Amino acid sequence: MNPSSSIPFQLFPIRRFILEIADGPFGSALTSSHYSDSGARVVRLGNIGAGHFKDSDSAYIPHEYFRELQRHEIKTGDLLIAGLGDERNPVGRACIAPTNLGPAIVKADCFRARLDQSRMTHRFAAWALSSSFITDQVATLSRGSTRTRINLDIARHIQIPVPDIEEQRRIADFLDAATSRLDRLARRRVYQAALLSAYHRSWLSEEWESLVKEFGKARLRHLVTSLEQGWSPQCEERVVEDDGWGVVKAGCVNTGVFDPNQHKALPANMEPRREYKLEVGDLLVSRASGSPDLIGSTAVVDQLTGKLLLCDKIYRLKVDKTKALPWFVAFMLRSQAAREHIKRGISGAEGMANNLPTSIVKDCQIPNAPLRKQDHVVRKATEHRDSIEKTRSALQEASRLISERRQALITAAVTGQIDVSTASGQAE
Repeated sequence: MNPSSSIPFQLFPIRRFILEIADGPFGSALTSSHYSDSGARVVRLGNIGAGHFKDSDSAYIPHEYFRELQRHEIKTGDLLIAGLGDERNPVGRACIAPTNLGPAIVKADCFRARLDQSRMTHRFAAWALSSSFITDQVATLSRGSTRTRINLDIARHIQIPVPDIEEQRRIADFLDAATSRLDRLARRRVYQAALLSAYHRSWLSEEWESLVKEFGKARLRHLVTSLEQGWSPQCEERVVEDDGWGVVKAGCVNTGVFDPNQHKALPANMEPRREYKLEVGDLLVSRASGSPDLIGSTAVVDQLTGKLLLCDKIYRLKVDKTKALPWFVAFMLRSQAAREHIKRGISGAEGMANNLPTSIVKDCQIPNAPLRKQDHVVRKATEHRDSIEKTRSALQEASRLISERRQALITAAVTGQIDVSTASGQAE
């Protein structure tokens, strides 16, 4: 059955309503070298949410250069469409340019459209383009495997449901209110998940302080036999197959538990540097990251499903097991005292922004507890972490259901599957 046959609204290509449409500057006309600390705003893909503008990712160009790119200009109320997408952010999603945007242009893979709003309002079009009905349609028209892309010509031919203008306004009003409630719930779940992380760190910090008070502390340099960073050759964006080799990504330690799936495959014609082969019991510490909060993330290699090599964005520490347990050191490096030491080291390392020097790692202070006590702490900390993760998983599932509910509500409203005049409780 054709999905469009159950829609009470007629479908028309959006080009019938377009008065003007433009994409962003192509290629070298706009690169990161043109950016400045202030000036005219550059709206990028990350700013285009499903029905709402995301204002967290800001980029600017000088006003002088903005005047050269004015054919790409955005004005308040313009319809913004994403020409590139992935699993989490579908291609074709759209939003409205906010009133406080100021002088602005669209970047490549972003489209700015102005419609005949006597027949198709920007607000309704943004919601319709963000619906699963349109996402599924665009998926058949777009190209690309991991990231799907459409051009202006494809965008013009998207078939959009067209209720009468008053119904468009009612649907947009309903979705503005209903999704706002769901978005508040989603933000609350994110906040609760952040509190869980803070709670675990607080618990570890109390353990750190108690152990230091009882046993004193030792610098990490006295507890390890070696510290090295790895190797990052040009790899293939896929998992290792059969008897192949892989190189771990920096993200393999971000959660505090080693994730062997976070790796790239070493090309078959490239000889592996076997001195960097990971072994069970290796303590890994993130050396470099785009986010300072992730630098110093720790994990112990506790399982290996293939032959994996250390990358150059991670330090490997060989712990002297007559003095300390790798898992104990990993937990203690997540305490507030260790994190503050690491953060000071990042900001204080001149010319090494978002990079962790070896001297800072070696100077981290660890409670000098006996091995038997360390083992007891590791067991308690693991139980505490697992309990936290169980709660976090429940919050993530709740967030997923909220996201699904939001998307289903948008799709049902713009395709006429619900009567919005009587559906005020649909998002509750």
